Amino acid sequence: MTGASGELWQLGATELAQLVSTGQVASREVIEAHLRRIEDVNPRVNAVVTVLADEALAAAMVVDEAVAAGAELGCLAGVPFTVKEIIDVAGTPTTQGFKALAHAYPARDAPTVERLKAAGAIPLGRTNMPTGAIRWHCESELWGATLNPWDRSRTPGASSAGEAAAIATGMSPLGLGTDGLGSLRHPAQCCGVAALKPTLGRVPTASSIEADETTTIGVQLTSVTGPMARHVVDLKAALSIIAGPTWRDPWAVPVPLDGPQLAKPTHVALVTDPGGSGTAMQVQAAVRKAAGALAEAGYVVDDLEPPGIDSAADALMVMLSTPGSRKGYERVLQPVAPAPTRRFLADFFEVAGEPDDTAAELAFMTRRAVLRDWSHFQLTHPLIVAPVATEMPSVAGTDLDEGQVAKTIRSMRMTMAVNALGLPAVAVPVGVMDGLPQAVQVIGPAYREDLCLDAAAAIEAALGVITPIDPRGPSTDAP
Repeated sequence: MTGASGELWQLGATELAQLVSTGQVASREVIEAHLRRIEDVNPRVNAVVTVLADEALAAAMVVDEAVAAGAELGCLAGVPFTVKEIIDVAGTPTTQGFKALAHAYPARDAPTVERLKAAGAIPLGRTNMPTGAIRWHCESELWGATLNPWDRSRTPGASSAGEAAAIATGMSPLGLGTDGLGSLRHPAQCCGVAALKPTLGRVPTASSIEADETTTIGVQLTSVTGPMARHVVDLKAALSIIAGPTWRDPWAVPVPLDGPQLAKPTHVALVTDPGGSGTAMQVQAAVRKAAGALAEAGYVVDDLEPPGIDSAADALMVMLSTPGSRKGYERVLQPVAPAPTRRFLADFFEVAGEPDDTAAELAFMTRRAVLRDWSHFQLTHPLIVAPVATEMPSVAGTDLDEGQVAKTIRSMRMTMAVNALGLPAVAVPVGVMDGLPQAVQVIGPAYREDLCLDAAAAIEAALGVITPIDPRGPSTDAP
C-alpha cells in the first residue's frame, strides 16, 4: 500500500495521521507496512530489539473502528512509534541494555508514552541502546551492537542510536529517546534524522523501575527525554503532545509551547569551531550549508560564539563525576555492568579528574554563571547554529580505544555545554558528504523550542530530508 508521497513506511508521522484520520489508509495497513519493513531491514542494522506486533495490530483495529464510527481521534491516531529501552512501556521490560534487567517490567508507561498513546499513537517496538546509556557507541550486552545504516563500519552514535537507525531506515516514523551527553543529537547526526532535545523541565521523565530519588543531581539537571523523526514537523507535533507537567516529575513545568514574537529579522550566531578545538571539514561545510539556508529564509547570520562553551562543558564533566556520583556508580553499576561499560566509565572519570566536594559545588555555580551569560548573549542572538560533534562518525567500537573518550569529549563540547545549561536544541540533517550524513544543531533560549523548530524547518525546507534509506555497506560501497 502506498500513500500520496510513497510507500507507507516512507511517510512521516503527521502525514500518516492525516491519511488515517481521513480514511484514505487504515491504521492496520500502516502498522503492517512498518512490520514488514522491520522484518526486511532490521536484521541488517539491529535497531529494534522488541517488536510489539500483536499489541500494535490490536491497537490499530481500535483506531480503524473509531474512524469508521466517525469518532473524535487523537492527533496521531493510528501512527506507530518506537521507544528507547530506557523509557518505560508497560508490558515490556525496561532493560537499559543490561542482562540483569532483562525481566524489569515497569508498572506503568512513562509519561511521554502515556501521552502519545492518549493521542492515538501506537507503540510498535523497543529500540537498542548501549548498556546503561553509557558510551558513544550503541552496543548492548543484552542485544549486541546497532549498525549505522549509512556505513555499517561506522558508529550509529550515542545512546539513542537504536532509535535513530530505526527511523533512518523506515522502520518507524517517530520515536522517543533521551539525551544527557548528546544522546539524541549525536545519533541524529550519525544516522541522518532529526531530533529535539527539549529544555530541562519541558518534557517529563519518570520511571517505575528506578525511583527518581536514586538519580544523582547532575543527571537530574542534564538528562531529558525528547522525540526523533525524519521531519521537523513531526518533532513539533510530538512535542505538543509529550510536553507539560506531571506529579511524577518534579522538574516538569507548565510553560507555553510558543513564546512571544521576536523582532524581525532574527539574528543567528554561527559557530563552526566550538571552543577552537578543531572541526572536520565535512562538519564545517554542514554548518555553512545551514547558514546559507537560514540567510535565504530571512535570518541574519553572524559568525559569533557564545561565552563559556568550555566552562560549561567542563562543569558538566564535574557535575556527573562528583564524589557522591562516583560512589553511586560503584555501588549500583560495578556489580552488573559489562567490561566495556566499566572501561568507558573509567576513561570518562579519568578525563573528568577527581573533583572533591568543593570542586563539585563550584561546577554547579559555574553552570549558573554561564547560563546567565548565555541568556544575555541570546537577547541579541536568540539562535545558535553549531556542530553536534565536530568529527564525522568514528569507526564502530573505537570509542573504547586509548584516548578516544577524551577526543570525543572535545568533539562534543558544544553539545555538552547545551546539556549543562539545560537549553533546547534541534538536530537537523543538511546533506550527505563522503557517503555519510551531515547535520547541525539549532540551539535556543530556555523554553523556546518553537524558535529552534522554526529555524530547523527552514533549513529542512531548503536542504531536504535525506532518509529513509536502505542499509548500506562501508561508505566506499555506498552510491
